[in-house]
Amino acid sequence: MTLPQFDEIHVVSDLHMGGRKGSQILRNTKRLAAFIRWVAEQRPDERVALVLNGDIIDTLAEENSDYIAVDNADALVRRIMADESFEPVWQALADFVKADKRTLVLAIGNHDLELSFPVVQETIMETLARDDLKARARILFSTTGAGYSCLVGESRVFCTHGNEVDAWNFNRYEDLSKLSRRLNADRHLKTGEWKPNAGTKMVKDVLNTVKHKYPWIDLLKPEKKAAVGVLLALDPGQIEKIDRLIPIVGKRAKDSNEVDKRLSADGFTAPMDKEPGYANVESLLGPSLTKGLRHHKTGSIPSADAMLLTAENEYQTGTAATDAQDETLGAGEYIWDRLTGWFRGVSKIEALRRAITDWLKDDHTFDIHDQDETCKEIVSTIGTGIHFIVTGHTHLERAIDLGAGRFYFNCGTWIRLLRFTEEMLQNEDAFKPVFNVLENSTLETIDDAEFNDAPFVLDQNSAVCIGTDGTRVTGKLVHIQDQDDSVSLKVIKQFQR
Repeated sequence: MTLPQFDEIHVVSDLHMGGRKGSQILRNTKRLAAFIRWVAEQRPDERVALVLNGDIIDTLAEENSDYIAVDNADALVRRIMADESFEPVWQALADFVKADKRTLVLAIGNHDLELSFPVVQETIMETLARDDLKARARILFSTTGAGYSCLVGESRVFCTHGNEVDAWNFNRYEDLSKLSRRLNADRHLKTGEWKPNAGTKMVKDVLNTVKHKYPWIDLLKPEKKAAVGVLLALDPGQIEKIDRLIPIVGKRAKDSNEVDKRLSADGFTAPMDKEPGYANVESLLGPSLTKGLRHHKTGSIPSADAMLLTAENEYQTGTAATDAQDETLGAGEYIWDRLTGWFRGVSKIEALRRAITDWLKDDHTFDIHDQDETCKEIVSTIGTGIHFIVTGHTHLERAIDLGAGRFYFNCGTWIRLLRFTEEMLQNEDAFKPVFNVLENSTLETIDDAEFNDAPFVLDQNSAVCIGTDGTRVTGKLVHIQDQDDSVSLKVIKQFQR
């Protein structure tokens, strides 16, 4: 197989450029621009690539009413690139592609589906290269779901965002191709035609409402079911109607089946018609939060599961739930009326502490050697001829020796990372100062917060660098650090083959 060959590549992921000032979760844009310029200066006489490995922009963070921007995709991407916070990054990318023997690869994630549209790709090419044909030739797009494969020396590298094994957030590339054809043929997307995945529904239907008051909610990984408890504990009124969460959980289960089929040897098959069963209360809210519920007079926790299913039926049929002793309620009101009635005097502070404890149960967030689900699933789908596998998506950096001269990296993220410690979560009194920061703070205030003499937000921006080293190839997980007007790289883990 003939593949692009480089002497060195640098991979970053999950930049999430998007949103208006005050809600932008990418913080260190000047550092990112400096890193791009640093990469451009490496090995001036050799071939160097920079791979942006998905979720480069975040159109879900934009003020757009649709699950995907189609007719206004071009304008949306232009706004992001022109935003004063992100413009230095795009200017650095423009300078990068002007340099000889440099290659820029833009890979698709699950928050930047619009990168697959020809009109958006042309907009990016025009912004970065204008009419410079050589610079244009140095820009590559990987947006069909195939990932990006290349050689570094004699070692084969495969870069992919990682959401293709995530039932919450996988992309339907066949449908994206149809949308591209619509745009090219001057046809519009009809209402209801685009079916978003569960993760997108969670962001657009729930999180975008909540984050007006709690901008830090974007820093969690809400697709974990226990994180629904975080949302409920914060302020159910902000969610508008809790019944939105229930079909999202069910859709996640349905999409899990579809992902399995997509990655099987038989290839993609049509989605199944029958909806699967939904998660029970404990898996929806998390075990610690569920312990705050007392037995209802008509039963215990299993009856709450029945109520969730009843509410889902109401959601689908439009009928209202009824109870012999209570007035008729809407689905969301019905659930929350029961749940709040079951709390044993648990304060909002304690409810959120329990929910976060559930979210972080068996937490391996900062264990770079942990073979998480994304690692296991991605590795299982990739042939043994790939020597270096690089993903993103989870925001969790990883560096793992797979054996037999093969290695797995996750290049983490450039957005803010909150770090909750055992000391912060040990009891309600210890958690109260943290709650006070989360309850009323802007992102800037959270940036300045410290607990136990440690910053709440980690100053950590990651990259994976793979390059020839004499006759061998070395792969490194690094942290990017400021150094005067440039950056330096701190090696966290490296492998050589």
